[in-house]
Amino acid sequence: MENIKPEILEKMKTFVNTFAEKSGTVPNPNEEVRMAVIQGLAAHVQELGKPLCPCNFYPDKKEEVKKRRWICACDEMQIFKYCHCLLFTTPEGLPITEYLPEWHEGRQIYGLVKDPTPDKGRSLSKVENIVENLKEYIKEHGLDIPEEDILKFAQETAKKK
Repeated sequence: MENIKPEILEKMKTFVNTFAEKSGTVPNPNEEVRMAVIQGLAAHVQELGKPLCPCNFYPDKKEEVKKRRWICACDEMQIFKYCHCLLFTTPEGLPITEYLPEWHEGRQIYGLVKDPTPDKGRSLSKVENIVENLKEYIKEHGLDIPEEDILKFAQETAKKK
């Protein structure tokens, strides 16, 4: 990994702690996992000016930054409170999967992991955001999920104000 400027690394550590508190999660209790992801985010800040998720492959990182979808805290985190990087987790180090549909890989891998702080986080969990995110996910993963199922799930899962 390239030499990351210490001030960028510190800024990302502060961001992670602040966002974890705000979202009702904790930074992964496994220091190796936590620091690997933070270093990846910091490297992207240094390279791209934005904390692009280091856990995905991007054919064109600069184009991906323009889309914003995988800038930390990513859309998946802000809609479903699910961090596939395992940076933002429960105190046990598990990703929250409660708000994911059963066919999502996170739910299939980890099962149902309840949200210990349902009153925090999910700032983008509006019906239209859930539908848009799931349609993109379905397309990327070649799934065949009926649109009416997506809409029903989105309506049931949207954060109630």
